[in-house]
Amino acid sequence: MTKLAPSLLSANFARLEDEMAMVERGGADWIHIDVMDGHFVPNITIGPPVIRSIRKVSRLPFDVHLMIENADRCLEDFAAAGADIITVHWESCAHIHRTVSKIKELGKMAGISINPATPVDLMKHMLAEVDLVLLMSVNPGFGGQKFIPMVLSKIEYLNTLRENGRYGFEIEVDGGINLDNAGKVLDAGATVLVAGSSVYGADPVEDRVRELKRVMGGGI
Repeated sequence: MTKLAPSLLSANFARLEDEMAMVERGGADWIHIDVMDGHFVPNITIGPPVIRSIRKVSRLPFDVHLMIENADRCLEDFAAAGADIITVHWESCAHIHRTVSKIKELGKMAGISINPATPVDLMKHMLAEVDLVLLMSVNPGFGGQKFIPMVLSKIEYLNTLRENGRYGFEIEVDGGINLDNAGKVLDAGATVLVAGSSVYGADPVEDRVRELKRVMGGGI
């Protein structure tokens, strides 16, 4: 079953409870939370205290995407704050197997993300270890960017590896997802779509979530 994970990066941070409630009413499956540190990516967003606060007002799984350096030092903090899924970047982790193992020890789903120019083959030997692979379809750091078309072939290749290896991980795609390209991304093999500005830039937000869910085959 495909899943839609609206990204809070494009939400109104002054009213996060309401912003999450709107996408939940529309039928969203997860809440995607981008954590940025101003080092690995050129932006700074939120950390465990905010996640802990909003955890109290949402029933949806929190899909926490760590775009930060030295993620190992704060995995326990994000787990304790309420993350259900913790995804780290291949490019920022020196010992990715140890990091993924730690996330699982904390009782959370573990994901690995790669940037658009990072080859899928680099993480072939980790595919049996993860619950999720997040392919960035924009260069991370800012919302509202356009989808990079070359990522479609990466999705297809990763899906082939998943099928051939009989792996069970989700293929999540983040960046520039909208009504025009969601179908192509799903056809390539994605199972989870992250959508930020295309959701929170719509009025009403609930209807945009429903429209995307219909495109994904899970709406009403």
